[in-house]
Amino acid sequence: MQEKQKTASAEYKPTIEVSTSTKKGIVQIQVKDNGIGIPDDIKDKIMQPFFTTKPTGEGTGLGLSLSYDIIVKAHGGTIDLNSTEGEGSEFIVTLPII
Repeated sequence: MQEKQKTASAEYKPTIEVSTSTKKGIVQIQVKDNGIGIPDDIKDKIMQPFFTTKPTGEGTGLGLSLSYDIIVKAHGGTIDLNSTEGEGSEFIVTLPII
């Protein structure tokens, strides 16, 4: 959203929406923003360790990788991504209720 704010019109208001729900033995957490979105050519790479789109020194590329390991490998959940370049992204985390 910070990147979009640099080039967007004065009417642009950065927004993050977080919602939770439960259904049929799972809890779902949705996090949605109205930033620049994630390009299609890197969507399959963003969960890899050390992958970052930030300039050198501004990120380690471990945040999503560690999140993936905790959610998917340790807890048997899923992380889904919906993103449209120029419009924003939505991550949907699904975890089983034990």
